Amino acid sequence: MQAFKYNATNQYNKTVSGLVEAESEEAAIDLLKEKNLNIVSLEKTKAGGSGGFSIVIGGVKAKELVAFSRQFSVLISANVALVQSLKLLTEQASNVKLKMAISEIADDIDEGARLSDALGKKPHIFSKFYVNVVRSGETSGKLDEVLNYLADELEKDYDMTSKIKGAMIYPAFVFCGLTAVGAIMMIFVVPKLTAVLIETGAELPMATKILVALSDFLASFWWLVLIILIGLIVSFKIVKKIPAFKKVIDRILLHLPIFGRLFRLIYLVRFTRSLHTLLVGGVNISKGLLIVSEVVENQVYKDLILATKKEIEDGNSISTVFSNSKEIPNMVSQMMSIGEKTGKLDVILERITDFYGREINNMVANLMTLMEPIIMVVMGIGVGLMVAAIILPMYQMSSNF
Repeated sequence: MQAFKYNATNQYNKTVSGLVEAESEEAAIDLLKEKNLNIVSLEKTKAGGSGGFSIVIGGVKAKELVAFSRQFSVLISANVALVQSLKLLTEQASNVKLKMAISEIADDIDEGARLSDALGKKPHIFSKFYVNVVRSGETSGKLDEVLNYLADELEKDYDMTSKIKGAMIYPAFVFCGLTAVGAIMMIFVVPKLTAVLIETGAELPMATKILVALSDFLASFWWLVLIILIGLIVSFKIVKKIPAFKKVIDRILLHLPIFGRLFRLIYLVRFTRSLHTLLVGGVNISKGLLIVSEVVENQVYKDLILATKKEIEDGNSISTVFSNSKEIPNMVSQMMSIGEKTGKLDVILERITDFYGREINNMVANLMTLMEPIIMVVMGIGVGLMVAAIILPMYQMSSNF
């Protein structure tokens, strides 16, 4: 796909400009004509690739969406017209996909569409959560405040996710490094060492026999192991899309040793923060729960939230389902019940988010401290077993002389 910058006039003879993505210049012209635009100029931008195609790695990062929301809020609060604000943001955006999306949104609004409806046409960039918060800002006439608040909440969620990913980088790097070194040792080094032991004809210890068998297998069938690993990864991704299997996987994640509690807190904070943002934005609680059920990204919590939505629609308390679930701390259900009765549910949700957000930060810090000695112990055990399997038979042979 290529990116083209255009200047054109619409059906009201008003000059418009923006970006359009198409396979070729002819396809871009056809797309613009479908929008009832009379083309004044059309040129391929630097965002487009050479040789008739362009490659865009990844989508729109959360950080870029936060920056867009923040800048958009500033422009709206400065009384800059909606379309003009979006045109300015198109020039500011460095991400090609976001630049394209903003340009098309500006065109849609220029043709009479509402901002929230135009955003809703880009679900791969703007989630239902984002669109509904913006819609509430449009309805209340506080779009600038809602956008700024939305940027704050997205930034908090981004910071939390970044900290967790950062904590996992070190152990993941060490694990991959150990796996690679271990595989090289087993395929290339160990066979040469064990060949000497086998040639002696002496009875080898069980640990050495296992090491020799494993080394021979990896040396002969490393390609099969690689195929199996790739197959498992692909199968896992396919199976995870099936609701029944996804629920099983999500439930396992919640009960993993050490990490299980961290996952539960992450999903809980994601729920409370998202619902709080929607309620502050003016979205009613029933619709808010429906939107949030898609945000948490865990089937177990999604089912709990949808069950809570049904309870509310039946006239029951928001805490009914949560109070009977082992996945939700008692304090959360009790505080939400109090917030519901006092009419300050949004305030209670914010306090719950802050409390458990701090707990997540503490857990991540503790995990980073704990992982290093655990990795060192695992490394020591692995190396020790490998060395013992090679040294032990040598020691036995030397003692026989």
